[in-house]
This record gives sequence, structure tokens and C-alpha cells, in this order.
Amino acid sequence: MNKLVMAAAVAGISFNSVHPAPLPEVMADDVGVSQQRLAKLDEFFDREIENKRVPGAVVAVARDGKLIHYKAYGQLDPAKGSSMRLDAMFALASMTKPMVAVAGLTLMEQGRLPLRGRLTDYYPEFANMKVAVPRPDGSLEYLAQSSPIYIHDLYRHTSGLTYGAPPDSPDQVARLYPEFAAPPVKGDKQAFIHAITKLPLARQPGTEFEYGFSTDVLGAVVEQVSGQRLGDYLANNLWKPIGMQDATFHLSISQRERLAHPFPDDPLTGKPQEIELLESPTKFDCGGACAFATVGDYVRFGQMLLNGGELDGQRILGPKTVRHMISNHLGPEIKNKVSNVEAHRAGFGFGLGVAVRLSEGLSAVPGNPGEFTWTGAYGTQFFCDPKERLVVVVGTAAPGEIRKYYREQVQYIVYAAIIR
Repeated sequence: MNKLVMAAAVAGISFNSVHPAPLPEVMADDVGVSQQRLAKLDEFFDREIENKRVPGAVVAVARDGKLIHYKAYGQLDPAKGSSMRLDAMFALASMTKPMVAVAGLTLMEQGRLPLRGRLTDYYPEFANMKVAVPRPDGSLEYLAQSSPIYIHDLYRHTSGLTYGAPPDSPDQVARLYPEFAAPPVKGDKQAFIHAITKLPLARQPGTEFEYGFSTDVLGAVVEQVSGQRLGDYLANNLWKPIGMQDATFHLSISQRERLAHPFPDDPLTGKPQEIELLESPTKFDCGGACAFATVGDYVRFGQMLLNGGELDGQRILGPKTVRHMISNHLGPEIKNKVSNVEAHRAGFGFGLGVAVRLSEGLSAVPGNPGEFTWTGAYGTQFFCDPKERLVVVVGTAAPGEIRKYYREQVQYIVYAAIIR
């Protein structure tokens, strides 16, 4: 066994990919992480896979810009029995959002897309949207916008746009909206803009964090400003420059063969489940939910941000822009409902496309103030901790509630392994 393979074996790095490792590899102990304790990731996923709670996973952990854990577990497709592979393609869902935020910020740096620009400068239809306020009798009162929707509101989810809710939801306004992946499957971008601007806003712009279609609209604005399709703009200005080889909105035939699939039934409820975007090509590049990538791609994205906007000599954003992106943008005048998205987000605010940890404690998972992160509804997660010089990316095909369990357990294990 040569020295590289021996080191990789000890570090838990698996060579089952056609692509080289996304970052330089070192032994975990060399950068202050206990390899013995980090190996608890292996035990955890082996146990979960044996108990048929998740089909498989890919996990990447980097510290000081060096890969210390990069491993595939379980099955790529449980229906076929194929093994998980490091170059597995994952439907990113909302982990599309931070990449679209970076696209928008590259235009901001060029003086082409100011944060205080009005959305109506790009799509005038949004001026006609009213704000729906529930009345005690169950009806809705429709009010004029007290403030315009700014581009800033799209990044930080304060536009008043929301996501759809099931028919039994008490949220009357959310019941009017479509499910997050429905618009790009059912219509093109213009149909999406037309349909959403016929709905009421759930909140007055600039007053509350309301998770929803804001980033899809931001992606449409990027297209208007750049004159390019969103995927083309991202490819030219982010994905290709930093070597995100597989990131895309539209899968090739070979990429489809590497798609990670979920169990046909939710392991918690026993009900049928699916990831619709695996089988339904999208009609537009929706910035909120529609991209695909490998874990290796995304760890390079996270490392670029942790480096202050640069990777391997390719600068995407200036350091001050990245600092602004990963700072909290929910001031005291804005109601912070970030923890409504996931319970372990207590103690977090929200920046430009990412959640930002504000304080010690409060959250259900360990970390440091300044950590920035987001997740995807189909089972993916990433977090970066500048204080610990840490990037962690996890890919699973777990679209049910169990995905939140994996996010917490991985973070527990990784932080427990940091010894200096």
C-alpha cells in the first residue's frame, strides 16, 4: 500500500470516485481533530444504515483547508442495491440558495445589483401584491405594502413571500401558495412570476423572517441583470472557476446514473415518499431549490466562503463582501423566526442566503458565534465555522423529518472530535 492510500485509509477517506479528492488530504490528528473520535461517524452511519433508517450518505469534513474525512456509506439507490459513491449526485433543494446568493453578490460587487434596489425595478408585477392579514372570523384583510420589497429582502427572507402549506395548516396565507418544488416542474419562469404575484404576501416587507420563495425570485433577478440563464451565470462565475465539476440545474445522462435515491417509504411514518426533482426535469432554473451537486463540489464551495471568497487562486467575492454575507441581517426591527425552520436553529439569525449563529448556547447543536450554514429538504447540510476553520458537508437522500436528526448527530460527532 503506497503512502497516500495508507494515509487515506487511516483518515477514513475512500477512493471510490472517478474524481480526485476535492481538497488536499491530511490526517485528522495533524490538524487538531481526533481521528479516533471522528471515526464515530462511521459507527453512526453503519448503525443507521443497518437499521434501514437511511439508505446511504456521503460526508466530507475539512479543517484548515485540508480534507480529514471524506467517505461514502451505504447505498446510492436502495431499489437497485447499488453502493453509495463519493461522486454521488444529490438534489440540493434549499442548499441551492447560498449559491444563488453568491451569484447575486457578484453582481452587487460590479455595481449592477444594489441591496437597496427595488424588486419592482426588475419585475414591476410585484408592486401589485397586497399583504394578507387574517381576521378573527377566518377571512383575510388585504392591505397595501407599507414598504417596497428590496433586493435585500430577497436574500434574508423578509420579502413577505412564503412557501405553501398543506390543506390542514392553520396558516391561511401559506395554504394559498404552492409547495416549494412545484413551480419549476409545472411551468417556466414567467409563469412562476405571473402566478406568485397574483397571491398575497404573508407579511409586510422588511418586518419578519418568512422562509419561502424569496431566493427563487432573486435567481430570476440575477437572470434579468446578467442576461443569462441562472445556471449559465453560476457555471461561468462560480461553479467552473472553483472546480465544482458536477454542479448543475439539468442532469446529464451520466449524472443521472449517479443520483442518490431515498427509500420508497419514510422510515419514520411508513408513508410513501419521493424526491420529485429526481424524475421531473425542471422548466426553469429555480434559485431556491433546484440545483444538484456532489458533496465534493459543495465542500469546495464552503471552503471558498471560509477563505473569504477565494479558492486555489480563483477569487469569486471580495473578503469584505463575504463578511457582509455571513453577518446577521435581521435587525431588532425584524421578527426573527429562523428557529421556526428547524428547532436546532435557536440562537441563529440570517445573513445573505445563510443562517448565522449569534451566540453561545441556545442552539441544540454545538458551534461558535459566526458559524454559517444551511440545509436542504431532501437531506443535505453544510456548515462552516470560521473560529474552528471547519467545513462540513453531508449528502443523504432522506426527504422526511428524519433528515433533521442526521443534521444534529453529525454536528455533535464532529465537534466532539475537535481536541485543539
